[in-house]
Amino acid sequence: MSTQATPLTDPRLAELAAECPALRLLTEPGDLEHYGRDWTRRWTPAPLAIALPAAAEEVQAIVRWANRQQIAIVPSGGRTGLSGGAVAAQGELVVSLERMNRVLGFDPVDRTLTVQPGITLQAVHDAAREHGLIYPVDFAARGSCSIGGNIATNAGGIRVIRYGNTREWIAGLKAVSGAGEWLELNRGLIKNSSGYDFRHLLIGSEGTLGIVVEATLKLTDPPPPSQTMLLALPDMDALMQVFALFRARLSLQAFEFFTDIAQKHVLAHGAQRAIDGDYPYYVVTEFDAVDATAMDVALSAFEHGMEQGWIVDGVIAQSEAQAAALWRLREGITESLAPHRPYKNDISVRIGAVPAFLHEMQTLLSHEYPDIEVVWFGHIGDGNLHINVLKPAALDDAAFIAQCEHVTKLLAATLRRHGGSISAEHGIGLVKKPYLESTRGEAEIALMRQVRHVFDPRGILNPGKLFD
Repeated sequence: MSTQATPLTDPRLAELAAECPALRLLTEPGDLEHYGRDWTRRWTPAPLAIALPAAAEEVQAIVRWANRQQIAIVPSGGRTGLSGGAVAAQGELVVSLERMNRVLGFDPVDRTLTVQPGITLQAVHDAAREHGLIYPVDFAARGSCSIGGNIATNAGGIRVIRYGNTREWIAGLKAVSGAGEWLELNRGLIKNSSGYDFRHLLIGSEGTLGIVVEATLKLTDPPPPSQTMLLALPDMDALMQVFALFRARLSLQAFEFFTDIAQKHVLAHGAQRAIDGDYPYYVVTEFDAVDATAMDVALSAFEHGMEQGWIVDGVIAQSEAQAAALWRLREGITESLAPHRPYKNDISVRIGAVPAFLHEMQTLLSHEYPDIEVVWFGHIGDGNLHINVLKPAALDDAAFIAQCEHVTKLLAATLRRHGGSISAEHGIGLVKKPYLESTRGEAEIALMRQVRHVFDPRGILNPGKLFD
């Protein structure tokens, strides 16, 4: 809907429309609801309007207008977030970057791809492949999440064990600060020791410091040929034993785990069973398999795990289609749980702390949720676990959330003891704000507040997110 077709009765919006004649502004109730929330679905969206800029200059004009009018802004990407970071429930202006979705350039010497923030992760993958390269950050929401949102949360995904998080693949950023100032950060340089690198402040800042309008992404060579294997394990302790075994003998690209309860849901959602019978834990792993020798090593590792009792069954993909089917057992979990309206925790600990933490976490969850189904899975190779608590039909929303928040408080205290984080890759947003102090110290949070004030002195960017 264009600005000309939308009745802008609010004089402040009329002023913005006059300043940016080409800017799309939406005010219809359906649009406000659609753009005003993310996947959390816990807050009633109530934005002032939706702005859809098509150029960086429009973003800057919006931010300067918002400063003059003292109107809060919620930056918006694919809105696939799970922490309430893109929720607009207090009359904010949502600035959706979905129209800024183009590839702006490719540099074959630097091997970088420059894109606008609204481009989807899948489109970035496709663009990189056109040049014989890859952008290695990857996860199941690749078709709907945006690069801007990935940067805002320092997204990780299924291949962190090989490639690291989004942060490692950002060569440069252009952004508009909360004060409406233009920022050009790092300029794609490999070496740049000229003071503070604000690029890394914006990565993971959840839209509270500035709005990214352009990103220069590092690309790399495609990985060598790989093989995918699904393993069935007898107990929780076997997870780390098998991980240590495979990491020592193979070059891992991914090492993901899920429970029998997770498999039950994803099978009901259409995935195909790959191993007969039910086992407590499963691992889907992908590793370099450049030749027959590598496969022999993999089979030897599998046999050793069987002999030790760490592995009870397994299957190795015989085709790309079968590999995709094995991966669906892991990647389809989140979608399969969505109808159950799960309460989600996204946590991390050091890999070395995983065994002790898992035991303590399992004891906590079993005690606190005796009659509620809990599904957990994650990136065991980088210490990141996803916990999904499924709401019973008979329990009303308020009581369910209250119980989950009580358990999250206990979980945060457990994480503090193990030196972990309440948010591994989804951000803090609104959902995890009460538990930030379990991950960050008092002095550190005070410095974060000061940094935020410097970048956004009037506090217009995503207020109420991360901390008040």
